[in-house]
Amino acid sequence: MSKIDHDLAALADIPRLTDWLDANIPQLGKGPLTTELLHGGTSNVVLTLNRGGETMVLRRPPAVPPPGAERGVMREARVLTALNQTDVPHPICYGTCEDPDVIGMPFYVMEKVDGWAGNLRGEKIHNEPPFDRMPYEYGLNYAIVGGLVQLANVDYKAIGLETFGKPDNFLERQVDRWASQLASYPERYEGYERRHLEGYDEVEAWLRANARPTTHVGIIHGDVATTNMMFHHGPPARLAAMIDWELSTIGDPMLDMGWLCGGLRDERFPDMERANSLIDVNNSPTKQALAQYYCAGTGRDIADFDYFCVLAGFKIGCVIEYKVAQAAAGILPKETGEFFRKSVDGGFRRNAEFVRRIS
Repeated sequence: MSKIDHDLAALADIPRLTDWLDANIPQLGKGPLTTELLHGGTSNVVLTLNRGGETMVLRRPPAVPPPGAERGVMREARVLTALNQTDVPHPICYGTCEDPDVIGMPFYVMEKVDGWAGNLRGEKIHNEPPFDRMPYEYGLNYAIVGGLVQLANVDYKAIGLETFGKPDNFLERQVDRWASQLASYPERYEGYERRHLEGYDEVEAWLRANARPTTHVGIIHGDVATTNMMFHHGPPARLAAMIDWELSTIGDPMLDMGWLCGGLRDERFPDMERANSLIDVNNSPTKQALAQYYCAGTGRDIADFDYFCVLAGFKIGCVIEYKVAQAAAGILPKETGEFFRKSVDGGFRRNAEFVRRIS
Protein backbone atom coordinates (compact mmCIF):
# COMPACT_ATOMS: atom_id res chain seq x y z
CA MET A 1 0.00 0.00 0.00
CA SER A 2 1.39 3.43 -0.97
CA LYS A 3 1.65 6.23 1.61
CA ILE A 4 -1.24 8.07 -0.07
CA ASP A 5 -3.44 4.97 0.08
CA HIS A 6 -2.40 4.41 3.70
CA ASP A 7 -3.28 8.00 4.62
CA LEU A 8 -6.66 7.72 2.91
CA ALA A 9 -7.38 4.43 4.65
CA ALA A 10 -6.70 6.16 7.98
CA LEU A 11 -9.26 8.84 7.12
CA ALA A 12 -12.00 6.71 5.56
CA ASP A 13 -12.80 3.02 6.08
CA ILE A 14 -14.08 2.36 2.55
CA PRO A 15 -16.27 -0.70 3.29
CA ARG A 16 -17.96 0.92 6.30
CA LEU A 17 -18.29 4.26 4.54
CA THR A 18 -19.78 2.51 1.49
CA ASP A 19 -22.43 0.85 3.66
CA TRP A 20 -23.29 4.19 5.26
CA LEU A 21 -23.51 5.93 1.88
CA ASP A 22 -25.77 3.14 0.56
CA ALA A 23 -28.18 3.80 3.41
CA ASN A 24 -27.97 7.59 3.58
CA ILE A 25 -26.75 9.18 0.31
CA PRO A 26 -28.42 7.29 -2.56
CA GLN A 27 -27.82 10.31 -4.84
CA LEU A 28 -24.13 9.33 -5.01
CA GLY A 29 -24.95 6.07 -6.79
CA LYS A 30 -24.12 2.40 -6.11
CA GLY A 31 -20.79 1.85 -7.87
CA PRO A 32 -17.42 1.15 -6.20
CA LEU A 33 -16.40 4.06 -3.99
CA THR A 34 -13.22 5.97 -4.79
CA THR A 35 -11.82 8.79 -2.64
CA GLU A 36 -9.10 11.40 -3.00
CA LEU A 37 -7.68 13.88 -0.51
CA LEU A 38 -8.86 17.31 -1.65
CA HIS A 39 -7.65 19.27 1.37
CA GLY A 40 -5.77 18.12 4.45
CA GLY A 41 -5.84 21.01 6.91
CA THR A 42 -5.00 21.19 10.60
CA SER A 43 -8.64 21.77 11.56
CA ASN A 44 -10.56 19.76 8.96
CA VAL A 45 -9.96 17.27 6.14
CA VAL A 46 -11.89 17.19 2.85
CA LEU A 47 -12.13 14.01 0.76
CA THR A 48 -13.80 13.58 -2.62
CA LEU A 49 -16.34 10.76 -3.01
CA ASN A 50 -17.16 9.22 -6.36
CA ARG A 51 -19.17 6.12 -7.31
CA GLY A 52 -19.15 6.57 -11.08
CA GLY A 53 -21.40 9.61 -11.36
CA GLU A 54 -21.60 12.91 -9.47
CA THR A 55 -18.63 13.73 -7.21
CA MET A 56 -19.36 14.85 -3.66
CA VAL A 57 -17.08 15.75 -0.78
CA LEU A 58 -16.76 14.48 2.77
CA ARG A 59 -15.61 16.81 5.53
CA ARG A 60 -14.20 15.43 8.78
CA PRO A 61 -11.64 16.32 11.47
CA PRO A 62 -8.03 15.19 10.90
CA ALA A 63 -6.79 11.88 12.32
CA VAL A 64 -5.40 13.79 15.32
CA PRO A 65 -8.04 16.48 15.80
CA PRO A 66 -7.50 19.81 17.58
CA PRO A 67 -9.76 20.53 20.58
CA GLY A 68 -13.38 21.01 19.55
CA ALA A 69 -12.89 19.79 15.97
CA GLU A 70 -15.65 17.16 16.14
CA ARG A 71 -18.13 19.67 17.50
CA GLY A 72 -17.09 22.17 14.83
CA VAL A 73 -17.78 19.70 12.03
CA MET A 74 -21.24 18.98 13.37
CA ARG A 75 -22.00 22.70 13.71
CA GLU A 76 -20.98 23.21 10.09
CA ALA A 77 -23.23 20.36 9.01
CA ARG A 78 -26.14 21.78 10.96
CA VAL A 79 -25.93 25.28 9.50
CA LEU A 80 -25.42 23.98 5.94
CA THR A 81 -28.39 21.62 6.27
CA ALA A 82 -30.55 24.49 7.50
CA LEU A 83 -29.39 26.71 4.65
CA ASN A 84 -30.61 24.07 2.18
CA GLN A 85 -34.00 25.73 2.72
CA THR A 86 -32.74 29.13 1.52
CA ASP A 87 -31.23 30.81 -1.53
CA VAL A 88 -27.98 31.63 0.32
CA PRO A 89 -25.05 30.43 -1.84
CA HIS A 90 -23.64 27.43 0.04
CA PRO A 91 -22.70 23.79 -0.59
CA ILE A 92 -25.75 21.56 -0.29
CA CYS A 93 -25.39 19.21 2.68
CA TYR A 94 -26.62 15.73 1.75
CA GLY A 95 -26.10 13.89 5.02
CA THR A 96 -24.45 13.90 8.44
CA CYS A 97 -22.94 11.10 10.51
CA GLU A 98 -22.22 11.54 14.22
CA ASP A 99 -21.23 7.88 14.75
CA PRO A 100 -17.41 7.66 15.08
CA ASP A 101 -17.54 3.91 14.40
CA VAL A 102 -18.08 4.51 10.67
CA ILE A 103 -14.75 6.21 9.81
CA GLY A 104 -13.34 7.08 13.23
CA MET A 105 -14.72 10.63 13.38
CA PRO A 106 -18.05 12.38 12.78
CA PHE A 107 -18.43 13.73 9.25
CA TYR A 108 -20.81 15.15 6.72
CA VAL A 109 -21.22 14.83 2.97
CA MET A 110 -21.84 17.89 0.82
CA GLU A 111 -21.94 19.14 -2.74
CA LYS A 112 -18.67 19.61 -4.60
CA VAL A 113 -19.08 23.17 -5.80
CA ASP A 114 -17.79 23.98 -9.27
CA GLY A 115 -15.73 27.14 -8.91
CA TRP A 116 -12.56 28.64 -7.49
CA ALA A 117 -11.46 30.24 -4.22
CA GLY A 118 -8.66 32.61 -3.31
CA ASN A 119 -5.42 30.81 -2.50
CA LEU A 120 -3.01 32.05 0.19
CA ARG A 121 0.55 31.71 -1.13
CA GLY A 122 3.68 33.62 -0.22
CA GLU A 123 1.82 35.87 2.25
CA LYS A 124 -0.63 37.04 -0.42
CA ILE A 125 -4.04 35.83 -1.59
CA HIS A 126 -3.94 34.86 -5.26
CA ASN A 127 -7.10 34.79 -7.37
CA GLU A 128 -7.84 32.80 -10.50
CA PRO A 129 -7.27 34.82 -13.71
CA PRO A 130 -8.73 37.18 -14.78
CA PHE A 131 -9.75 38.04 -11.21
CA ASP A 132 -6.10 38.66 -10.34
CA ARG A 133 -6.25 42.10 -11.98
CA MET A 134 -8.47 45.08 -12.58
CA PRO A 135 -11.26 45.56 -13.42
CA TYR A 136 -12.34 42.00 -12.61
CA GLU A 137 -10.87 41.80 -9.10
CA TYR A 138 -12.87 44.87 -8.07
CA GLY A 139 -16.15 42.95 -8.27
CA LEU A 140 -15.20 40.08 -5.93
CA ASN A 141 -16.04 41.86 -2.69
CA TYR A 142 -19.34 43.09 -4.11
CA ALA A 143 -20.18 39.46 -4.93
CA ILE A 144 -19.33 38.46 -1.35
CA VAL A 145 -21.43 41.27 0.11
CA GLY A 146 -24.34 40.16 -2.04
CA GLY A 147 -24.10 36.75 -0.36
CA LEU A 148 -23.86 38.35 3.08
CA VAL A 149 -27.02 40.33 2.36
CA GLN A 150 -28.85 37.10 1.55
CA LEU A 151 -27.50 35.49 4.72
CA ALA A 152 -28.43 38.45 6.94
CA ASN A 153 -31.99 38.42 5.62
CA VAL A 154 -32.60 34.76 6.56
CA ASP A 155 -35.03 34.15 9.42
CA TYR A 156 -32.77 31.83 11.41
CA LYS A 157 -35.58 30.59 13.63
CA ALA A 158 -37.73 29.62 10.65
CA ILE A 159 -34.99 27.27 9.35
CA GLY A 160 -34.39 25.56 12.70
CA LEU A 161 -31.35 27.46 14.02
CA GLU A 162 -33.01 28.99 17.07
CA THR A 163 -30.60 27.13 19.39
CA PHE A 164 -27.51 27.40 17.16
CA GLY A 165 -26.04 30.30 19.15
CA LYS A 166 -26.63 32.60 22.10
CA PRO A 167 -27.85 35.87 20.62
CA ASP A 168 -28.84 37.54 23.90
CA ASN A 169 -26.36 40.33 24.67
CA PHE A 170 -24.18 39.08 21.82
CA LEU A 171 -22.30 42.31 21.22
CA GLU A 172 -22.03 43.04 24.93
CA ARG A 173 -20.19 39.73 25.45
CA GLN A 174 -17.78 39.86 22.52
CA VAL A 175 -14.80 41.69 24.04
CA ASP A 176 -14.74 39.46 27.12
CA ARG A 177 -15.19 36.37 24.94
CA TRP A 178 -12.19 36.99 22.72
CA ALA A 179 -9.97 38.55 25.36
CA SER A 180 -10.52 35.42 27.44
CA GLN A 181 -9.59 33.18 24.52
CA LEU A 182 -6.38 35.14 23.94
CA ALA A 183 -5.51 34.84 27.63
CA SER A 184 -5.98 31.05 27.50
CA TYR A 185 -3.20 30.34 24.98
CA PRO A 186 -0.23 30.18 27.41
CA GLU A 187 -2.02 27.42 29.32
CA ARG A 188 -3.18 25.58 26.20
CA TYR A 189 0.15 25.66 24.34
CA GLU A 190 3.29 24.78 26.26
CA GLY A 191 6.18 26.97 25.18
CA TYR A 192 4.02 30.00 24.33
CA GLU A 193 4.13 33.08 26.52
CA ARG A 194 1.66 35.96 26.30
CA ARG A 195 3.15 38.64 24.08
CA HIS A 196 2.86 42.40 24.35
CA LEU A 197 0.60 43.39 21.46
CA GLU A 198 1.09 47.02 20.55
CA GLY A 199 -2.30 48.71 20.25
CA TYR A 200 -4.24 45.89 21.93
CA ASP A 201 -5.00 47.78 25.16
CA GLU A 202 -6.08 50.87 23.24
CA VAL A 203 -8.44 48.90 21.01
CA GLU A 204 -9.93 46.94 23.91
CA ALA A 205 -10.52 50.14 25.89
CA TRP A 206 -12.19 51.82 22.90
CA LEU A 207 -14.52 48.89 22.37
CA ARG A 208 -15.56 48.87 26.01
CA ALA A 209 -16.12 52.63 25.98
CA ASN A 210 -18.14 52.46 22.76
CA ALA A 211 -20.14 49.28 23.40
CA ARG A 212 -23.32 48.79 21.38
CA PRO A 213 -26.48 46.94 22.39
CA THR A 214 -27.52 43.87 20.41
CA THR A 215 -30.51 45.00 18.36
CA HIS A 216 -30.15 42.85 15.22
CA VAL A 217 -29.79 39.08 15.24
CA GLY A 218 -29.10 36.69 12.39
CA ILE A 219 -26.68 34.08 11.06
CA ILE A 220 -22.99 34.96 11.10
CA HIS A 221 -20.58 33.16 8.76
CA GLY A 222 -17.64 34.14 10.95
CA ASP A 223 -14.66 33.97 8.57
CA VAL A 224 -15.40 36.07 5.50
CA ALA A 225 -12.60 36.25 2.91
CA THR A 226 -12.06 35.28 -0.71
CA THR A 227 -10.27 32.15 0.58
CA ASN A 228 -13.57 30.99 2.12
CA MET A 229 -15.71 31.81 -0.89
CA MET A 230 -16.24 29.87 -4.12
CA PHE A 231 -16.70 31.97 -7.24
CA HIS A 232 -17.97 30.95 -10.66
CA HIS A 233 -15.30 30.70 -13.35
CA GLY A 234 -15.08 33.64 -15.71
CA PRO A 235 -16.25 37.23 -15.36
CA PRO A 236 -18.23 38.94 -14.05
CA ALA A 237 -17.61 38.11 -10.39
CA ARG A 238 -20.39 35.81 -9.16
CA LEU A 239 -20.52 34.02 -5.83
CA ALA A 240 -21.06 30.26 -6.14
CA ALA A 241 -20.93 29.32 -2.45
CA MET A 242 -19.75 30.43 0.94
CA ILE A 243 -17.64 27.65 2.47
CA ASP A 244 -15.81 26.91 5.76
CA TRP A 245 -18.53 27.66 8.31
CA GLU A 246 -16.46 26.62 11.35
CA LEU A 247 -16.91 29.98 13.11
CA SER A 248 -20.60 30.42 12.25
CA THR A 249 -23.04 31.33 15.00
CA ILE A 250 -26.10 33.46 15.76
CA GLY A 251 -25.46 37.11 16.57
CA ASP A 252 -25.27 40.45 14.79
CA PRO A 253 -24.48 39.61 11.15
CA MET A 254 -22.92 43.02 10.50
CA LEU A 255 -19.87 41.58 12.25
CA ASP A 256 -19.25 39.67 9.01
CA MET A 257 -19.04 43.00 7.20
CA GLY A 258 -16.55 44.31 9.73
CA TRP A 259 -14.47 41.17 9.19
CA LEU A 260 -14.49 41.64 5.42
CA CYS A 261 -13.95 45.41 5.38
CA GLY A 262 -11.72 46.21 8.36
CA GLY A 263 -8.50 46.12 6.33
CA LEU A 264 -9.82 47.88 3.23
CA ARG A 265 -9.38 51.50 2.23
CA ASP A 266 -11.27 54.10 4.23
CA GLU A 267 -12.47 57.10 2.23
CA ARG A 268 -11.75 59.42 5.18
CA PHE A 269 -8.17 58.27 5.71
CA PRO A 270 -6.51 57.53 2.36
CA ASP A 271 -3.07 57.87 3.95
CA MET A 272 -3.53 55.04 6.43
CA GLU A 273 -0.87 52.37 6.01
CA ARG A 274 -2.02 48.94 4.82
CA ALA A 275 1.19 47.05 5.53
CA ASN A 276 0.91 43.24 5.64
CA SER A 277 -2.37 43.26 3.72
CA LEU A 278 -3.05 39.94 2.01
CA ILE A 279 -4.60 41.69 -1.00
CA ASP A 280 -4.00 44.77 -3.11
CA VAL A 281 -6.51 47.09 -1.43
CA ASN A 282 -6.36 49.45 -4.42
CA ASN A 283 -8.09 46.73 -6.47
CA SER A 284 -11.04 46.60 -4.02
CA PRO A 285 -13.88 49.02 -3.26
CA THR A 286 -13.64 51.18 -0.15
CA LYS A 287 -15.19 49.90 3.06
CA GLN A 288 -17.81 52.67 2.85
CA ALA A 289 -18.91 51.63 -0.64
CA LEU A 290 -19.37 48.03 0.46
CA ALA A 291 -21.12 49.06 3.67
CA GLN A 292 -23.59 51.19 1.72
CA TYR A 293 -24.32 48.25 -0.58
CA TYR A 294 -24.87 45.97 2.43
CA CYS A 295 -27.11 48.46 4.23
CA ALA A 296 -29.19 49.00 1.09
CA GLY A 297 -29.82 45.26 0.93
CA THR A 298 -30.50 44.69 4.63
CA GLY A 299 -32.06 47.96 5.81
CA ARG A 300 -29.27 48.43 8.34
CA ASP A 301 -27.98 51.83 9.50
CA ILE A 302 -24.41 52.57 8.47
CA ALA A 303 -23.87 54.75 11.57
CA ASP A 304 -22.34 51.93 13.67
CA PHE A 305 -20.18 50.47 10.92
CA ASP A 306 -16.88 51.72 12.38
CA TYR A 307 -17.65 49.84 15.59
CA PHE A 308 -18.12 46.57 13.73
CA CYS A 309 -14.84 47.04 11.85
CA VAL A 310 -12.95 47.58 15.11
CA LEU A 311 -14.70 44.69 16.88
CA ALA A 312 -14.03 42.31 13.98
CA GLY A 313 -10.36 43.34 13.92
CA PHE A 314 -10.10 42.71 17.65
CA LYS A 315 -11.67 39.27 17.26
CA ILE A 316 -9.43 38.36 14.32
CA GLY A 317 -6.29 39.27 16.26
CA CYS A 318 -7.34 37.32 19.34
CA VAL A 319 -8.32 34.28 17.30
CA ILE A 320 -5.34 33.94 14.96
CA GLU A 321 -2.79 34.47 17.73
CA TYR A 322 -3.41 30.79 18.42
CA LYS A 323 -1.36 30.07 15.29
CA VAL A 324 1.56 31.92 16.89
CA ALA A 325 1.01 29.88 20.04
CA GLN A 326 0.89 26.60 18.12
CA ALA A 327 4.16 27.44 16.38
CA ALA A 328 5.78 28.20 19.73
CA ALA A 329 4.55 24.81 20.97
CA GLY A 330 6.02 23.03 17.94
CA ILE A 331 2.63 22.13 16.45
CA LEU A 332 3.08 24.40 13.43
CA PRO A 333 6.28 25.39 11.59
CA LYS A 334 8.15 28.44 12.85
CA GLU A 335 7.65 30.27 9.55
CA THR A 336 3.88 29.84 9.90
CA GLY A 337 4.03 31.32 13.37
CA GLU A 338 6.09 34.24 12.08
CA PHE A 339 3.57 34.92 9.30
CA PHE A 340 0.68 35.06 11.74
CA ARG A 341 2.71 37.07 14.27
CA LYS A 342 3.18 39.82 11.69
CA SER A 343 -0.51 39.65 10.80
CA VAL A 344 -1.65 39.96 14.43
CA ASP A 345 0.80 42.74 15.25
CA GLY A 346 -0.04 44.72 12.13
CA GLY A 347 -3.76 44.34 12.72
CA PHE A 348 -3.72 45.67 16.29
CA ARG A 349 -1.44 48.58 15.36
CA ARG A 350 -3.69 49.49 12.43
CA ASN A 351 -6.83 49.21 14.57
CA ALA A 352 -5.31 51.39 17.28
CA GLU A 353 -4.47 54.09 14.75
CA PHE A 354 -7.98 53.83 13.36
CA VAL A 355 -9.69 54.36 16.73
CA ARG A 356 -7.44 57.36 17.41
CA ARG A 357 -8.58 58.91 14.14
CA ILE A 358 -12.31 58.34 14.69
CA SER A 359 -12.35 59.28 18.40
